[in-house]
Amino acid sequence: MENAHSGAILASRHWVFDLDGTLTVAVHDFDAIRKALGVPHGGDILAYLSSLPEEEARLARGKLNDIEMELAGRSRAAVGARTLVGLLHAQGAQLGILTRNTRENALVSLGRIGLAQYFPPSHVLGRDEAPAKPDPDGIHQLARRWGVAAHQVVMVGDYRFDLETGRAAGAGTVHVDPSRLFAWPELADLAVASLAELATAVAFLQGGEALQLVVGDLDDLVVDGEHDVEAAPLLDHAGDQVGGVDQGPR
Repeated sequence: MENAHSGAILASRHWVFDLDGTLTVAVHDFDAIRKALGVPHGGDILAYLSSLPEEEARLARGKLNDIEMELAGRSRAAVGARTLVGLLHAQGAQLGILTRNTRENALVSLGRIGLAQYFPPSHVLGRDEAPAKPDPDGIHQLARRWGVAAHQVVMVGDYRFDLETGRAAGAGTVHVDPSRLFAWPELADLAVASLAELATAVAFLQGGEALQLVVGDLDDLVVDGEHDVEAAPLLDHAGDQVGGVDQGPR
């Protein structure tokens, strides 16, 4: 990828975020959830529930919702989430959520992590408002609401479904992976180890006050009392550093 395209993604004014594991610290134990719901190991939970007889599916969905609501009540902001979202909002960006969770649970999570004010409920699409990812309909819905084409939107997520959704819609894609393994390079336009890293890259394009704000916002770069000082450089899908500089927070 050429850096011009990377720069266009970072300069976007239309951003869609996955929620669990992207804006929040990952807490879902999906194997345990599958076991609780009787879903085969490694199976798609929502697809499996949709395959059940109507009454059985209704009961299973209720149980899933209870599990997810309990987890939503324990949500913690991911490193850099508040910095990135606040920066994008200050730049006038349109912000949305596309989650396989429910809108109700998503709003609870956003409230817990201090980001609810940035996401109007109508811009938070759960599994009842749009077909579950990797179906791209949710991105198309938000793009129409914002009056833009899907290729002007950026999809940010931590899992393959998020990236596949963005690709299918024709949107830019950003993979957030704290492990830095970046397992799906063919699906990601940009790859970052944290949202703090992404915020730094966005601010780098703006310079001036925007960059000073991000560099100085140390409170959002602390996890369990430790500064995230080893973030990897922001990479394009070919593994090249964007802009030729180390975009990770220091």
